[in-house]
Amino acid sequence: MPLSLSSTAARTLMVAAQGLDRRQANAATKADVLQAIRRMGALQIDTINVVARAPYFVLWSRLGAYEPRWLEELEAEGALFEYWAHEACFIPIEDYPLYRHRMADTGSLGWRYSHKWMAEHREEVERVQAAIRERGPVRAADFERQGGKGNGWWDWKPEKIALEALFARGELMVARRERFQRVYDLRERVLPTWDDAQLPPKEETQRALALKAVRAMGVAGERWVADYFRFRKDEMRAVPGMLAELAAEGALLPAEVEGWDGPAYIHPDQAALAEAAAAGALVPTLTTLLSPFDPLIWDRARTRAAFGFDFAIECYTPAARRRYGYFCLPILRRGELVGRLDAKAHRKEGRFEVKALYLEPGVPVTDELAADLAGALRDCAAWHGAPEVVVSPSYPPELAGLVQRAIER
Repeated sequence: MPLSLSSTAARTLMVAAQGLDRRQANAATKADVLQAIRRMGALQIDTINVVARAPYFVLWSRLGAYEPRWLEELEAEGALFEYWAHEACFIPIEDYPLYRHRMADTGSLGWRYSHKWMAEHREEVERVQAAIRERGPVRAADFERQGGKGNGWWDWKPEKIALEALFARGELMVARRERFQRVYDLRERVLPTWDDAQLPPKEETQRALALKAVRAMGVAGERWVADYFRFRKDEMRAVPGMLAELAAEGALLPAEVEGWDGPAYIHPDQAALAEAAAAGALVPTLTTLLSPFDPLIWDRARTRAAFGFDFAIECYTPAARRRYGYFCLPILRRGELVGRLDAKAHRKEGRFEVKALYLEPGVPVTDELAADLAGALRDCAAWHGAPEVVVSPSYPPELAGLVQRAIER
């Protein structure tokens, strides 16, 4: 029979599966960084840095204080590679075979990576390839722009597009990062042990990614599985049948979740965690802040259905239409998403500014809530090297004073 979970137990399981239920007792190590990425399956990359950039912040949410340089070291050492998973992500190197089929079908990654663009700009592509063969690893900045200054993301110079196109096709890999800039090299130099003869059938890779997605989510409705590693539309159609087959084989466990529509699934690796959640024996204790690019909240529909939390990344919204602020960080408190705050780290001044703090409707303002939030803000600010925390304003208005006083105790 399917395991029956209350909505609270399902949330608890989802949080615990992501490593967001409690802090480990010991200080974080480089090995913990790699383990956290393996647990999530992928770590999304984004360059916005009003607080720490997304990959670093996602790791802090789980590990607390750690050395951000460990992430770059793991990539340079070959434990991680970069490719398109949910979006552009750091991925454990052992999962490289699961993404090799995508590299042969770059049409799904957008116009700039298409075979058509490559054919129309053969000269630039060959020049970039020759430069890397002769000179070794390169950055986009190593190529001078011809014809003046560009106009940002949508006006990349041809060499940058060529690098990204060759990267999308798997002919180049990111060997390392320097000041967060990608350093590209030939695949055969970055991953000399790989041979396409090792490539598993595509159906096997899809099944493996589906299993990884369910394991990472803790418990998953079928409509959420395809989004986790961003299956294409034609691949999405096969997901319900695939999950049913995996459950029939025992590779997944069926579940029923209070308030969820349709079937749900749990990975056998999470069975003990699921049973503990169902029995009320799994009690999250962690209060932390989440990056907008955290895998717990990647899928907005999943976040609404499971947590009752309606969240959007407003940095891509015109300022006049923003409701909460440019870069709001959801507040995860003991397994529940209770609010959000618009933050900015003023690193040179040593100040961590909470420009606005919002609680969700119905969340009571208590001293315990203020203390939990104050602790999370102190830890986050200290890790940013900006230990002075300033909170104002808040909604409801009395919360800011409570939190500020709790921080200063």
